[in-house]
Amino acid sequence: MKLDVALPQHQYTLFIERGALKQVGEWAKTLWKPQKIAIITDDTVKSLYGEQVVENLSKAGFDVSVFSITPGEASKSFDSAIEAYTFLAEQGLTRSDGVLALGGGVVGDLAGFVASTYLRGIHFLQVPTTLLAQVDSSIGGKTAVNTPVAKNMVGTFAQPDGVLIDADVLQTLEPRRVREGIAEIVKSAAIADIDLWKKLTSLENEEELLEQVDELILASCNVKRKVVEEDELDNGNRLILNFGHTIGHAIEATAGYGVVTHGEGVAIGMVQMNRIAEEKGLTPKGTTEELKEMLVKFHLPISHTPWNEEELYEALTHDKKARGNQIKTIILEEIGKARIHTIDTEEMHDYLQV
Repeated sequence: MKLDVALPQHQYTLFIERGALKQVGEWAKTLWKPQKIAIITDDTVKSLYGEQVVENLSKAGFDVSVFSITPGEASKSFDSAIEAYTFLAEQGLTRSDGVLALGGGVVGDLAGFVASTYLRGIHFLQVPTTLLAQVDSSIGGKTAVNTPVAKNMVGTFAQPDGVLIDADVLQTLEPRRVREGIAEIVKSAAIADIDLWKKLTSLENEEELLEQVDELILASCNVKRKVVEEDELDNGNRLILNFGHTIGHAIEATAGYGVVTHGEGVAIGMVQMNRIAEEKGLTPKGTTEELKEMLVKFHLPISHTPWNEEELYEALTHDKKARGNQIKTIILEEIGKARIHTIDTEEMHDYLQV
C-alpha cells in the first residue's frame, strides 16, 4: 500500500507493507543516489534490526554508519542532538548525504531535528518501528527535542523524503508500546474519520486489531495526510491533530518523561478535555463515555494520579498551542469531527478540574 503526501514544496510517499524492512535498501535506492547514510536509532532497535538494515543498505550501494541513543524520552534532548552532530561530522557527512531514522517517535523526532539543522539541513528518511510512530510522528514533518520546561519545545518543520512502514516489526513491541499507538488511532478516528471509529468499535480486542493493523495504519495515516496537506505549518486546521495533547503533554512533563507514555497521556487528555467540554455544553452528551469505552477496551488509561492541577497548568502554559493569553483547544463536534476552540489561558483551570 502507498499513500502520497503532496505538499507545495515537497512530495513524498508512505510505503506500507509487511516485510518491507527487508527491502529497505532497494527502497532507499529509489529515492536517493548512492551516498553516505547515518542511521540514527536506539540501543533496543539496533539490537533487533540494526545489522539487517545496515547490511541491506550496504548491498544497495550506500556507505552506512550507525549512531545509537539510550531508549526513552529523556534522550530526545539537546545533549543527544549535539552528540549526533558530532557523529555526523566525524563520519564526514555532507549536504549531499542523508540520515535514516530507525526507531520510534523519540528517534524519529531527534533524527529529523538533527538532519534538518546539521549543515542547515540534509535530507532524511523515516523507518518507524513503533505503532505510535507509524501512525503519527513519522508523518507530517514535525521534529523536536524536549527541554526541562516543556515537551517538544524546540523543533523544526522538515519533511522526510519517504516513510517505510512495516507492521511486522510490531511483533517485538511490548503491549504497552502497542497500546500507545492505538491511542493515536482512536484519536484520528474521533477527530476526522467516523468509518475508522466504526471499524474500531467492531473490533473485540487488541489481538483482533493487530490482525488488521495494516488497514488501520493506512486509515490513520490518511487522516493525518489530509490535515497536513491543508495546513503544513500548524497554523490552522492541523491543530485538530492535537486533540488530547495539551493536557497529555502536561501529564507527560509533570510525571517525568517516560513515566507516562505519549499515548497514555493523550488518552487521559482526550477524556479529561472532552468531559469538561461536555459539561460546558460544547460537545454532545455521551461522547466522553464513548471515548472511555473505546480506550478501556484497548487497555488504555482514562485518568491519572497524582493529579496536581497547578503543576499541570504551569506545564501547559508552555504548550506550543498557546498564543499570548489564549490557547487553542480541540473540541469534538461529534465523534468523527473536531473543531478548534480558542479560550483564555486562565480557563484551562476549568479543564483541569477532577
